Amino acid sequence: MSAHIIDGKAFAASVRSDVAKDVQSLKQKHGITPGLAVVIVGEDPASQVYVRNKVKQTSEVGMNGFHFEYPADTQEEEVLQKVHELNNDPAVNGILVQLPLPDHMNETAIIEAISPEKDVDGFHVVNSGLLATGGKGLVPCTPLGCYLMLKDHLGDLSGKKAIVVGRSNIVGKPMAQLLLDASCTVTIAHSRTKDLPAEVAQADIVVAAVGRPEMIKGDWIKQDATVIDVGINRIPAPERGQGKHRLVGDVEYATASENAGAITPVPGGVGPMTIACLLKNTVTATYRQNDIKK
Repeated sequence: MSAHIIDGKAFAASVRSDVAKDVQSLKQKHGITPGLAVVIVGEDPASQVYVRNKVKQTSEVGMNGFHFEYPADTQEEEVLQKVHELNNDPAVNGILVQLPLPDHMNETAIIEAISPEKDVDGFHVVNSGLLATGGKGLVPCTPLGCYLMLKDHLGDLSGKKAIVVGRSNIVGKPMAQLLLDASCTVTIAHSRTKDLPAEVAQADIVVAAVGRPEMIKGDWIKQDATVIDVGINRIPAPERGQGKHRLVGDVEYATASENAGAITPVPGGVGPMTIACLLKNTVTATYRQNDIKK
C-alpha cells in the first residue's frame, strides 16, 4: 500500500489564509499593518527567486513589504547600518537577511545584529536559546513548517520515536527541539552515525535534513512511519535531455512511499511551508511587539 502524500502546497495555502485573517484583524481592531523587511546582498539566482516569492506572498496576505537590495561588493558596515535602522523602525515587525551572504561578510555578526524580537528567521542566538529552554522565541521557518505538518497529520506526537537526520543550526537542531517539546523520544543522527539504517528503522517519525540526494533508502523506513523530507537536491536528468536536472529529496521517494504511512514529496512538500511560516512568524512578532493577545 503506498503512502499518503502530505501536500505542502495545500497546507501552506491554509497557513497563509490564517495569516491573512490575522493581518486583517490587526488592521481593523488595532490599526496595525505588519511589516516584513527583506535584505538581500549579491546576485545569487536561487536567493533572487526566493526573495521575489517572499515579496509577492507578503503583499498577498496584506502585509507591508520592505525590500533592500545591495550589490555583492557592499561593505558589511553598510548592511549592519541598515539592520540597525530596521530594528528602530516601528513599521517593521520582521527582519530577514537572505543567506548566503558574500564571503567577505560575517554572517553571524549580521544575524546577531537583528533584534531578537524581529528575527523572523529564528536564527538569533537568543531565539535558539529560548527554543532550547522552552521559552517563547521565534522558531526557524523550515522546522516550524515540518512540525505543523506533523501535528496536522498525526495530531498528538507524545511518546512517538522520532529521528532527525542532520544537525544544522537552521533545521536539524531546532527540529529536534520542537519534537522534544512535543514529548517525542528524539534521536539526532548525521554522517558519522554508526548503522544509520538501524536507527532510522526504529522511528515512527523520520525528518531528513542532511542535504544528500536520496541518502535515506526506502527499505530503512519502518512500516507506516511518517517521513518529512527537507532535502532539495538538483541531480542530472539525462532522460529529460542534455544538461537537464530534476529535484530529489534526501529520501529515496519511490521505495520509501511503499513502507511509509505518509510522506512529503520533493518538490511540493516542505518547500512551500518555509515562506508560509515566515509570514506566520511576522504576525506572531507583531502581536508580541504590541502586547496584543492572539
